[in-house]
Amino acid sequence: MDTLTSVLITGIGATAVMDLWAIVRKRLLGLAPPDYGMVGRWIGHMSGGRFRHDSIAAACPVPGERLIGWTAHYLTGIAFAGLLIGIWGSAWIRHPSIGPALAVGIATVAAPFLLMQPGMGAGIAASRTPRPGAARLQSLVTHAVFGIGLYAGGWAAHALIAA
Repeated sequence: MDTLTSVLITGIGATAVMDLWAIVRKRLLGLAPPDYGMVGRWIGHMSGGRFRHDSIAAACPVPGERLIGWTAHYLTGIAFAGLLIGIWGSAWIRHPSIGPALAVGIATVAAPFLLMQPGMGAGIAASRTPRPGAARLQSLVTHAVFGIGLYAGGWAAHALIAA
């Protein structure tokens, strides 16, 4: 049960850190945060067998797409925390370290580059966007921040479970 609790706390915490980064990024750099409603729209269309779009923004809206997208966002963060703890085991839970957390966080950029962006019409690694290099850099930085969040979430889980 401690492992499941650790995965949940670590994943939710890391995802929240990533969301806080999106707010800071908007205020400091003027960059819009991700629209998880579009993720929900993409997922919603999957039930009808449509997995790829030329532009997800142009696709028909799906009822509850914002809730679907935000739920998927946090469940994905939890799944990635499970991956981290699955690879590094309970030793990492007892003594979270930054290296594995950053490695997993940065590796998770493969999900948007190879799955989400192509499926939503942005191309592999944002190749069909107006500024692919900038989009790639922002994705990489955001996933590095997620890695830092995994580390922080790991320490939070450790503190809560050890208490």
